[in-house]
Amino acid sequence: MDISAARLRALRAALFTALCVTLSAGSHVLLSGTGLPLMTVAVTAAAVFALAYALAGRERGFARIAALFVPLELASDALFSTGQESCYGMGGHAVPGALTALCGGGTVGGPFAPAPGPDTAAWLLLAAHVAVGLLAAAWLRLGEAALVRLLGALAAAALRRLLPALATATASGRHRAAPARAAGPAREAPALPLLVHSVVRRGPPPGPVPA
Repeated sequence: MDISAARLRALRAALFTALCVTLSAGSHVLLSGTGLPLMTVAVTAAAVFALAYALAGRERGFARIAALFVPLELASDALFSTGQESCYGMGGHAVPGALTALCGGGTVGGPFAPAPGPDTAAWLLLAAHVAVGLLAAAWLRLGEAALVRLLGALAAAALRRLLPALATATASGRHRAAPARAAGPAREAPALPLLVHSVVRRGPPPGPVPA
């Protein structure tokens, strides 16, 4: 089975989406101390899955996975911030008149930790996001390589089992295709040339020499 088959492609995109959205949402909730609207998380996950599925046509290396994973993680974090500001006010309470399509469905997470203080540098948070994204991309790359090796081993095992049957079928087909030769009259052996079997001996016969 090819790694770009529809089922494997969907499975790889689902793993990519679960890891990307979970890391982004979890870090955002822990740092902000406020839950996320469920519909905002669902819409973000659907967008990430669609993009990952479109780009999962073949095996990807670490650089390509990281180049997609890290920007998507940062973009998801920005969308979650927008969703929080649009749906929740002070203390995490719903804002009147908020969009039901993006703010409904409940809340993901809760007040696990207070929001970062003013002394927390923005570049430090960005570096943390990038580092986590690179580690996740390396993990996904190892999974891609393991999946390719597994599929190769399964294909080799199936081929080894099919080779004897294929050889038997090929030999049987050749045997059936060869026409039977009609038995004709037996040919006589060609006559040997005259006196081929004779031995020429010159000289007197062996024996005592007469006195």
